[in-house]
Amino acid sequence: MHVSSLCLAGPTAVGKTAAALAVARALRSRGQAVEIISVDSALVYRGMDIGTAKPSRDERAEVPHHLIDLLDPSEAYSAARFVVDAQQCLADISQRGALALLTGGTMLYFKALFDGLDAMPAADRAVRAALDAQCEREGLHALYRELQRVDGPTATRLPPTDRQRIQRALEVFRVSGQPLSSFHQGALRPRPQGIAPPLISLEPKDRAWLHRRIEQRFAQMLAQGLVDEVRALMGRDDLHADLPSMRCVGYRQAWAALASDDVDEELTALPERGSAATRQLAKRQLTWLRSMPQRHVVACDAPEALDTTVALALQLVSGTAGE
Repeated sequence: MHVSSLCLAGPTAVGKTAAALAVARALRSRGQAVEIISVDSALVYRGMDIGTAKPSRDERAEVPHHLIDLLDPSEAYSAARFVVDAQQCLADISQRGALALLTGGTMLYFKALFDGLDAMPAADRAVRAALDAQCEREGLHALYRELQRVDGPTATRLPPTDRQRIQRALEVFRVSGQPLSSFHQGALRPRPQGIAPPLISLEPKDRAWLHRRIEQRFAQMLAQGLVDEVRALMGRDDLHADLPSMRCVGYRQAWAALASDDVDEELTALPERGSAATRQLAKRQLTWLRSMPQRHVVACDAPEALDTTVALALQLVSGTAGE
């Protein structure tokens, strides 16, 4: 085996978990042990199982999984912490003689692992508290207008309703005197001491196929009890709608529905709103993927997609892809 790790990425709902397990089984049949590293900013949270499509207990028992159920939903995770955690997992898995299969859809985490991170200022509690107070006093639109003045590129990139990221961008500006966009130019980005493993990208040729998959999966999540899962989280005193965990797609829309004045009407609209938000997420994920020229694309909506993915993985691991 010439490769010690392999990446499998793709937008939400394309079947990454099934593909990863199929790859692991195929490699195991050839005598190669495999362990999966989750590359997902939602799977790190305990008690958020349905809306994250978390691998089942049986799936996690079949193949060891890492970076799942790390944190309570009241805590925050970051790309920087992911890189540290993932590199430790990679070292440990390599020492055990297994192959690491990095699987997920949080493209920022993949990019951080491949390219390193910008040296942005650390969080400042005092500045953040001041921004919270300003937002309550003047409204989020006032903060967004301020961001447009001091950091036009970032304001253009962010939705005017994204309170968390708008405040973070303003926090960076107030702490450093430089716009957040200036930290994305690459000059301050140290290259990581990690690896640049082969990347298989599951991408549909037919966008309508992906949209149908998203609608079906969100309907399945609702049938499995997503609303009750979110209702239980809302019952906790230490959670609120602006936490990173509660801003995950599906959770954010369900929380808003349950917190509305007309819960029944909002819950009726939840399937379409959740699916629409998931479609937007998938669009962003595909944009990220297309910026990674090293990827090996598999048409995940083709009938033979799973077999193609497994065959490609075997070639990449053995170093024979492209021969």
